[in-house]
Amino acid sequence: MKLVSWNVNGIRASVKKGFEDVVSSFNADVFCIQETKAQDDQVAEALAEITDYTLYTNSAEKKGYSGTGILSKQEPISFGSNMGIADHDMEGRISYAEYPDFYLVNVYVPNSGNGLKRLDYRSGWDTDFTEYLQNLSEKKPLIITGDFNVAHTENDLANPKSNYNKTAGFTQVEIDGFDHMLKTLNLVDSFRALHPDTFDKYTFWSMRGGARSRNVGWRIDYFLVSESLWSKVTSAEIHDQIMGSDHCPISLEIAL
Repeated sequence: MKLVSWNVNGIRASVKKGFEDVVSSFNADVFCIQETKAQDDQVAEALAEITDYTLYTNSAEKKGYSGTGILSKQEPISFGSNMGIADHDMEGRISYAEYPDFYLVNVYVPNSGNGLKRLDYRSGWDTDFTEYLQNLSEKKPLIITGDFNVAHTENDLANPKSNYNKTAGFTQVEIDGFDHMLKTLNLVDSFRALHPDTFDKYTFWSMRGGARSRNVGWRIDYFLVSESLWSKVTSAEIHDQIMGSDHCPISLEIAL
């Protein structure tokens, strides 16, 4: 089973930049998207030409903001969204699909914002999300993917020293929240586990200062896999040659 995830930074803009061709080239069983920046009906309209997948979406109440979606060739056993916590659920950040062997959770984790003004909210979100995942994991193993808005270690961004505790995505609070989730749920960071010595592969680059051309990036998009499924994972890759967003797609292959 091949899974792909991509923060598209606006699905309507992404379609104009060749999103359909990217989906076709991967020929994945499931394609997850984050930051659709559109309502459910607008996402469906933008992706109307993609006919060999069924689309499941969760949009934010605020128009043009956040939003997640799952394109699946196989009809899931069930589809769901949100944590059941009003403060979080208005932003359309979670969509999940249940398959025979696992739950696939697609997430767009809140950014702590300029000046870290949303760091306290982000910290609470991390705690609540971990509890939400723990409840799911009692039924089936998990594969969690998406934009987590945190670089886990100094090996996951180009300039760790200048960003540590100063820039959203690399504060100790965010790192600790990510660590807590991994340890509590017994999750494996698939790319790092399979590529332990690769330190220059990133999934996000600022739009400023030619960061992408200089590969001054961050690895903040992940496939996290329950340890009970880990032996079945055959590959985890970062596709940084694919353009069309300030993020690039990532993929996971698992033999079920």
